[in-house]
Amino acid sequence: MKLGVFNPLFGNLEFTTMLDQFQTMGIQSVEIATGGFVGNSHCDPAAMLADDNARQTFQDAISQRGFTISALSCHGNALHPDPEIANKHHDAWTNTVKLAAKLNVDTVVTFSGCPGGSPEDTVPNWHVCAWPTDHAKSLEWQWQERVIPYWQRQAEFAENHNVNIAIEMHPGFVVYNPEHVLTLRSHTRNNVGANFDPSHLFWQQVDIVQAIRYLGDTIYHFHAKDTHLDPVNLPIKGVLDTTPYDQVAKRSWVFRSVGYGHDALTWKQIISALRTVGYDGAISIEHEDALASPTEGLQKAVDTLKEALLFEPTVKAWWAD
Repeated sequence: MKLGVFNPLFGNLEFTTMLDQFQTMGIQSVEIATGGFVGNSHCDPAAMLADDNARQTFQDAISQRGFTISALSCHGNALHPDPEIANKHHDAWTNTVKLAAKLNVDTVVTFSGCPGGSPEDTVPNWHVCAWPTDHAKSLEWQWQERVIPYWQRQAEFAENHNVNIAIEMHPGFVVYNPEHVLTLRSHTRNNVGANFDPSHLFWQQVDIVQAIRYLGDTIYHFHAKDTHLDPVNLPIKGVLDTTPYDQVAKRSWVFRSVGYGHDALTWKQIISALRTVGYDGAISIEHEDALASPTEGLQKAVDTLKEALLFEPTVKAWWAD
């Protein structure tokens, strides 16, 4: 496994300055944002596809520092009922897949998206209950008429470019838990799997180790981000909290740097579970901690994860002779 970082953390820095800072911290891989909700401050896929020299310069800056690219990440909603938004995010997605092929990157991270609740809707509709039955009927329409057809086409497109699709399980979109990942995969192709981000599962009360074992070799990428469950607000408000993220004191849960929501033992168990199912990719740190600066939050995460990643499994155990 390689310790990595998702680059929007330092999107305000010049690209090589950011890479140099990562290098001093012992980072080994980078995950690059290419559009959607997180922007593309260091990598515009359309521009990179149109300029071979720019693409080579970009690639050289990464390889010369000993880094690999763990994934390109296009976190958008190509199923948005507003055609302007959907088309913009879809174009970013397709350009990202094409760029991944040019860069010999085998994984693109994205969201499943969320359509409206009916053909007439103008905003996404995220269903979290089966009753009243309007919700169940609308959810079935979303999957059958929007989600499955779209991802069947995109899975074929990505496969033609030798790219795996790593769907990030994220509330607000139709795929937000491990079961949904396998549902989408069963209706598409085997290049559809998961970008496993524990932070979105912790607050849903998902057991992270069991979820890793459940998904197994369908995990194509991994985000290292933590979540703190607030002991004061959670018992009163529950987990479905619409309080703005910057109002930390009022929320039931908040994103934290690795080790500040769950202890080091928990993260060691998570890394061990990933090894158990054969995952050998990047542990890509994503920083969204409102209580820590980017540099501080990244360093704390690096320190915790370096301890969890301290050993490499032996090629052959002593007892196997």
